[in-house]
Amino acid sequence: MDSNVEQSPFFQHQKAKGAIVVKDPPKFDLESYISNYDGAARLDRLHHIGASSTYLAIDAYRMAIAEAKRGKNVKLYLDLTEDFSTIAPNDPMASTDMAWAEQKNRAVKEEQDKLEHELKSYKNNLIKESIRMGNEDLGHFYYACGDWTNAHKAYYRMREHCTSNKHLADMTLRLVYVTIAQKAWMGAQSHLLKVDGSQLKGDEKTKLEPIVSACSGLAHMCTGNLLEAANAFIHTSPLYLTLEPAAGIRWQREVISGNDVAVYGGLCALASMDRSELQQQVLSNNDFRNFLELEPHIRRAISLFCNSKYSACLEVLEGYRTDYLLDIHLSKVLPTIYSRIRTKSIVQYFIPFSCVTLDEMNQKFQLTGEYASIEEELEDMINNNILDARIDLVDRLLISPPTNPRYNVHSDALAMAEQYDHTLRLRLTRLNMLSAGLEVRTDKGYNKEGTSTLSEGLGASLRGLGSRMGF
Repeated sequence: MDSNVEQSPFFQHQKAKGAIVVKDPPKFDLESYISNYDGAARLDRLHHIGASSTYLAIDAYRMAIAEAKRGKNVKLYLDLTEDFSTIAPNDPMASTDMAWAEQKNRAVKEEQDKLEHELKSYKNNLIKESIRMGNEDLGHFYYACGDWTNAHKAYYRMREHCTSNKHLADMTLRLVYVTIAQKAWMGAQSHLLKVDGSQLKGDEKTKLEPIVSACSGLAHMCTGNLLEAANAFIHTSPLYLTLEPAAGIRWQREVISGNDVAVYGGLCALASMDRSELQQQVLSNNDFRNFLELEPHIRRAISLFCNSKYSACLEVLEGYRTDYLLDIHLSKVLPTIYSRIRTKSIVQYFIPFSCVTLDEMNQKFQLTGEYASIEEELEDMINNNILDARIDLVDRLLISPPTNPRYNVHSDALAMAEQYDHTLRLRLTRLNMLSAGLEVRTDKGYNKEGTSTLSEGLGASLRGLGSRMGF
């Protein structure tokens, strides 16, 4: 069946357009994995898995189609059945239920007309709270239908009718929710800054901080800012795991789960932090430890890296590459993250040695398919000034360039002497200014004659300077 799925027109088209196609089975069980999500996030992830994995495509599409029929997004249902019909045309769920689609379209249109009519009547009566709630209901409706643009507009129209800081914060959280669904990460970051700067206090402010941290990390990761993403994830409070719905949204189930925080945060930290930072900010971080307990292999990979066991760290990560390629957010930045971790590992491994055989490097860092040989990878790193070394192809050695310790010591001594000389000159200049009476007094207030002591001190200094210059 897998070979038939892989050769299906759908996956042939996916390969032709350069989309991710994963042939190997993942480590996770699909039902257990997807049980961590609800709503649009559940459908979105099922769709991505079905469109990316030849091994899980049939099961994922079946679950996605069944989930779509319980909602209002008719367009998504039609797209899912169309794709599935090119993967498994003989499957009963691959045929489109046109009767259901027509009936659901009519029901959706009736509900839309009803909500718009109610909102119009609220506007005629000029009842602020009712108008705000009417726009919110309309936003919920559009979101359920998968119409992100109109959902964003409906939520944004709530702004002028918000009468409290809590209303404003909830409205902005809804905008964050929609922009994440749209994958509009710059917009999400902008709205998150507004949530973070809201005027809420006490427990209400405390509840928002984990949401802002987790969603900011997701937005930074998806835009390639790995260090900022790592810092946001590792500073997410463990309260996020048990957080009550905010703005009617269960963030840990409808946006990003606790397991995702652990995986995303751990990988971004590995790709952007050095060993001391990983030890202090990740492994010794009591708050982030609560997340790492959900994904023990991430903690193990970070520990191996900190203990200079780079090949073992990369081996752990390679074992989960398939799983991460099936993650809708992580799949797009995974090649960059893995490449940076591998590059850092090679550089750190080579630091203690004056030379290493290429065969040893090949054994320690087995190729992952990006390069044809370890020599090509090392050459690329050297050309990009990532690795300070040279390659001896005759003896098949990676050689560290010779260093002159005496030159380094002399350079450091000269630099220190110049710094001391500069400091002494500044101090002598100050002493000369004091002896010449050029000091400006810092006393505040006025004297008995009513003149400012600052002006008087400045005038005296200028007069002293004039007398010395012969004026």
